Amino acid sequence: MLRLRFHGRGGQGAKVASRVLGTAAFLDGYNAQDFPLYGAERRGAPITAFTRISRENIMERGLVSQPDIVIVMDETLLSDPQAMPLSGLKKGGIVFVNTSRSPLETKEEYEIEDHVITLDITKVSLDMIGKPVLSSLAAAVASRIAGIGEEALRGALGKELSGIISDREILEKNTKAALYCYNTLLPVQVKTAETIRERENVITIPFETAKVSSPAINAIGNTPLRRTGNWRVFKPVWNYDLCTRCMTCVSRCPEGCIRLNEDGYPYADYDNCKGCLICVEECPAKAINKVREMHSRSEEGGR
Repeated sequence: MLRLRFHGRGGQGAKVASRVLGTAAFLDGYNAQDFPLYGAERRGAPITAFTRISRENIMERGLVSQPDIVIVMDETLLSDPQAMPLSGLKKGGIVFVNTSRSPLETKEEYEIEDHVITLDITKVSLDMIGKPVLSSLAAAVASRIAGIGEEALRGALGKELSGIISDREILEKNTKAALYCYNTLLPVQVKTAETIRERENVITIPFETAKVSSPAINAIGNTPLRRTGNWRVFKPVWNYDLCTRCMTCVSRCPEGCIRLNEDGYPYADYDNCKGCLICVEECPAKAINKVREMHSRSEEGGR
């Protein structure tokens, strides 16, 4: 039996990816399970989804705590001390990471000992679909790694996505992008041992009285370990040659994370900016551009 775990953020399509993979496995002659795990259903918040694939009847139930394959749809989750996507990964397991880094760079950056496969599926989606839609692409790379046939994947994409996407052109773009990712990766054989990585996935929180632990809603950094700036695909960048300092962006920001520099020009607190880009849409001077986020999460705004 192969056990897969998808780690993504709300809105990236981890649930749909696990479902497409499960359907593809079924069409390829396997027994399959697929299901998500939700915390707060909030766009950008970490979520997890699971798929089991076997030629035999699947008698297991519940979460996949010891996966053979981990699909990381957002690279920043590898640094999240609560998401910990590599937790429980079996020895010899495979990790796929959505990143522009090479496998070697990814292993060194995040100190991963297992077999790492990388592909920037966000870039593929932007180039081929025009939007950062990752569900079908993540399902495709998972299918490739799990050894599911291309025709079964194609059938699963048609079956599952047609119930979500009504625009036929967008559906065809999703399928084309997914098959591109599928054929970009080389086949791999999964051989895992039952022993798992020694990783602690429990955070101890000391008891505090209600008075001490009550949150202040206006305080920045209530959750210093969960910087919401990691949620971005695009970030706002100001062109001060065009900016009139009208402060429309400041008043429209739903997170209150646009500040003013010493010259009175606005800039984003990138540690907490989620990349909603409302400021870009609302700026009357069109002085704010959207720029694809890469790896740096702490630089301050400017030209």
